[in-house]
Amino acid sequence: MELEYNSTKEPLILMEYGRNVQKLVKYISSLEDKEERSKLAHTLINLMKQLNPSVKENNDNYQRIWDHLFIMSDFELDIDAPYPMPDKEILISKPKKMEYKTTELRFKHYGRNIELLIAKAIEIEDVEEQERAILHLGKLMKSFYSSWNKENISDDVIVHHLYELSGKRIDYRPKLKEGKVIFDLGSFKEREKRGGRNGGGNNNGGKRRSSRDNRRRGRD
Repeated sequence: MELEYNSTKEPLILMEYGRNVQKLVKYISSLEDKEERSKLAHTLINLMKQLNPSVKENNDNYQRIWDHLFIMSDFELDIDAPYPMPDKEILISKPKKMEYKTTELRFKHYGRNIELLIAKAIEIEDVEEQERAILHLGKLMKSFYSSWNKENISDDVIVHHLYELSGKRIDYRPKLKEGKVIFDLGSFKEREKRGGRNGGGNNNGGKRRSSRDNRRRGRD
């Protein structure tokens, strides 16, 4: 008996359905009667659903099974189907290459989102709203810089960075001469403290345990 190897057989188009399903698709495609082709195609779809249990009963997944049937027929199966035959050119075409920003960040410790937020702040027409946005941005930048540099940072650094990143459109340099703190991180730190208290059940528990221990020592 002559052995038959997979390497000599017709290549599988969709491996998840196996060779027998592919043979059935080829057989259905060879039939002359369209009505009979359509009837057998619907029966085969039910079989393909059983072979692919991950497919759930919704329109998108059900249509995907029909797409697989057309793909295995090399887009030549002429039947009455609930969904149109997919466009072969779309399926075989390569995805478009993703375009990535190649521009260098001026200050990597701030990240690109800060640059985008500064650009948005510049576009704000309401003066008071723009002022609030810039003050919040400055505090955010100061917080990022402190985390990166692990040092206290003065407002003049943030002011000059804002000036550069905004293309010289956000200029707080005159305010530096007033000697006031422009970007106060107090609100940021207070928020962190509140977060610590909210999640700090263990600390309160520790205090209660310490009090109980001290009372026991007093009784002893």
